[in-house]
Amino acid sequence: MRTHTSTLYNDFRSMARKLANSVSIPNITEMFLPPLFRDRQPHDSEFMALRLGDDSIGISYVLLPEESRHSYEKLRPDSFNSSSPAALADLFGSPDPLEHMLAMAALNAMCSHAMRSKLVSLDTATDSLGLLNITAADHVGMVGFFRPLIKRIEACGARLTVIELDDAYRRLYPHIHITLDTAELKHCNKVLCTSTTVYNNTIDSVLKHCPPEAFISIVGPTAGFFPDPLFARGVDVVGGTLIHDGKLFMRLLADKQRWTSARRKVCFQKKTYAGLVL
Repeated sequence: MRTHTSTLYNDFRSMARKLANSVSIPNITEMFLPPLFRDRQPHDSEFMALRLGDDSIGISYVLLPEESRHSYEKLRPDSFNSSSPAALADLFGSPDPLEHMLAMAALNAMCSHAMRSKLVSLDTATDSLGLLNITAADHVGMVGFFRPLIKRIEACGARLTVIELDDAYRRLYPHIHITLDTAELKHCNKVLCTSTTVYNNTIDSVLKHCPPEAFISIVGPTAGFFPDPLFARGVDVVGGTLIHDGKLFMRLLADKQRWTSARRKVCFQKKTYAGLVL
């Protein structure tokens, strides 16, 4: 069992404050907000983003309850122009879902600026999923349904347990063991988590069920932050996204196009991570 005394949101806010006090962070110049759909966002409208003056991008999920609809639809993206991302990032973990959403984008934008400014050594070559090195002897725990990895796991002959809230996956994949019970991760020696677990602050409840020797990776498009708070909790790998062409990315996002031409995948490994140079 893995434990940590500080809250995840506190740790990320502290990291953002340290960054803001050490580095000159450009202000916000652009924000994109997709329409808010009822029930759930379609895949091509799952994310909002903001862009800073140096073209750095911060991405956040749009995971809002229906009661936030009125406030969301009143938001005017241009009202954030010239404002500080640090002020927004300090709202990370706010009980207001809308503030929390904006804060994640601001946090990621600040970290993106630091990455682009070469304040940390970046690995854009390593495949974060490949680091799992799955074999037939493994029992893989998957928190969130990573469809591209399913065939790879099955081809290796490894056992698979998926922790997933969406009932649709249980109907579509009846041959896969899909459950709501995170305690079943205690049987897994390799665990792959969606970065949504950071957004919704469920990662600590996930980690407490993982065996101390388990190899744990957190990946996803909103993992644009530095991995320090996650490494402190026993995570081994964080795989995220760094946007290298911000203007292009904002156009692709608005046009519901793939981001491939505007992004690079970034991999942080606990065993090689040297931390920020501030």
